[in-house]
Amino acid sequence: MSPSHPRPGRPAYDPRYLQRIFDRRAATFDDVAFLPREIAERMRERLEYIKVSPSCVLDLGCGPGADLPALRERFPEAPVFGADLSFAMLERARAHDLGDTSWRRFLPASIGRALGSRGPRFAQADFAALPFAHGAFELLWSNLALHWHPRPDLVFGEWQRVLKVNGLLMFSTLGPDTLKELRGAYAEVEAAHGEPMQPHVIDFVDMHDLGDMLVENGFEIPVMDQETLTVTYKTPEKLLADVRRWGAYPFARAFGASDEAAQPGASRRLYRALLAALEARRLSDGPNAGTIPLTFEIIYGHAWKAVPRTTAEGHGIVRIEDIGRGSARNR
Repeated sequence: MSPSHPRPGRPAYDPRYLQRIFDRRAATFDDVAFLPREIAERMRERLEYIKVSPSCVLDLGCGPGADLPALRERFPEAPVFGADLSFAMLERARAHDLGDTSWRRFLPASIGRALGSRGPRFAQADFAALPFAHGAFELLWSNLALHWHPRPDLVFGEWQRVLKVNGLLMFSTLGPDTLKELRGAYAEVEAAHGEPMQPHVIDFVDMHDLGDMLVENGFEIPVMDQETLTVTYKTPEKLLADVRRWGAYPFARAFGASDEAAQPGASRRLYRALLAALEARRLSDGPNAGTIPLTFEIIYGHAWKAVPRTTAEGHGIVRIEDIGRGSARNR
């Protein structure tokens, strides 16, 4: 399937609905922040091996702003911006930032005076329609946010637009094995109760497809890798509660998306069946015996914005440093 079309199992995109999901989740997101915090640390370890000195940084999907202090510490002379679709998340990011002034000790005096008391700036925006000029940033950072948008091909195109030539994109996102236990439990319940099969969690995009999209959208030297993490739970109710806090129910109807008492009779029956299906997945041996596993496939990627080969009108571009290279190689 061409990546230029929405994939089956991905929601029809309504940014207002997605915004409402994360506006509701903002107040309790800290309860499940252990996962993005762990992935942010692993991204920072990867960044240590890459030579980059950006003059301007953008955190895409900054959420409550937890990654901003480390980005400021890593790049003390670069102003750091944050963008997110959720206004409530941005409010938390702004409040969090106002309470953290320790980063200013890393700034040269001239930059500190220029920034005044504002610190990083924030923008509420769709990933595929950013309110920034072409080539505004030299580093784009995005931690566990890309998977919420159903058109990553359009997102990569927009991210390429706001990145300077030779600028770096670094991101993490969730892959297809994510929440496979929950997806399987839903399928069992629907089959056993004669319910029509329907998506309950996002159909996450494969790593290789993401790599292809990067190249198609003007990035070069993409480096992609993945790893699998498992979070274990003592009860199915706690598992479902955490999935809700992550915002992983983008569909309006999901019979695990709210507490049992709030659901009509048929949904309560299906909800109880879902709990039983998750109970059946308890591990029988090993160090986590007796707990319910939940899988997360983490995809990491970074790529550089390629030097354009043609103008907007389709004319070829020849760089001065490339002149003579071909004849020199043929001697």
